[in-house]
Amino acid sequence: MAGDQKAKAKKEQLKGKAKEAVGRAVGNESMEAEGRAGQSKGDARQAKEKAKDTFKH
Repeated sequence: MAGDQKAKAKKEQLKGKAKEAVGRAVGNESMEAEGRAGQSKGDARQAKEKAKDTFKH
């Protein structure tokens, strides 16, 4: 389960980074902001999983 959540976090981060890059390339500030939000969501999920791993061991 934890590995699945970690993969989901990485996927969100990569998807957000791509969306931000596309938004920047086409000059769409809204898409850029959505990309940054996606990255933040992935970062938060990853931090949560790391904290759970720390307490598990």
